[in-house]
Amino acid sequence: MDYPFSVPERTFMMPARLYQTTEAESIMKRSFFNPANPGAVTAICIACLCTVASVNLQASDIQTGRYSMVSSAPTQAQSELLEASVTVQLPDRIQTIGETVRYLLQRSGYRLAATESTAPETLALFALPLPAVHRHLGPMTLREALETLAGPAFHLVQDPVHRLITFEQCAVKQVAAHETMNMANVEVAQDDD
Repeated sequence: MDYPFSVPERTFMMPARLYQTTEAESIMKRSFFNPANPGAVTAICIACLCTVASVNLQASDIQTGRYSMVSSAPTQAQSELLEASVTVQLPDRIQTIGETVRYLLQRSGYRLAATESTAPETLALFALPLPAVHRHLGPMTLREALETLAGPAFHLVQDPVHRLITFEQCAVKQVAAHETMNMANVEVAQDDD
């Protein structure tokens, strides 16, 4: 083999023959990167790729300690305020659904729409007494808690620009379809037992 630098030659005694090799060839044969060892070369290539990939996957992470990383992206609850997880034990002073909705929205960034722009059906919903089963809500998202309070006859209306919340009454067909689905689920559950 021709090298651009001078390499002394060595002679090794191999069984039944004499083998001459240069110093560089001898080093290559003992080396971990020997092409005759493809498993080692493959392992090194995979390790390099994994290192590069892990750096790219964690580009939005910030190292806060030796072994701890924090994501610099906002959580889903920070991006979508109604997706925040809540667990609420309501105080005894809260007696109606309207008071409960206001209580849930206190630190959410949202507020209830003005009474003037609220439908009479929704005002009637807000005046209803709070069921005892709704005194403890969660853990669930804020959206699910509000929808649970309103029940299947109303759906949540959100104005993300002004951060307003209100409810609209569903059409009679939608309520009937929801009741039919609930009854079908109960029948399937009873059949399973």
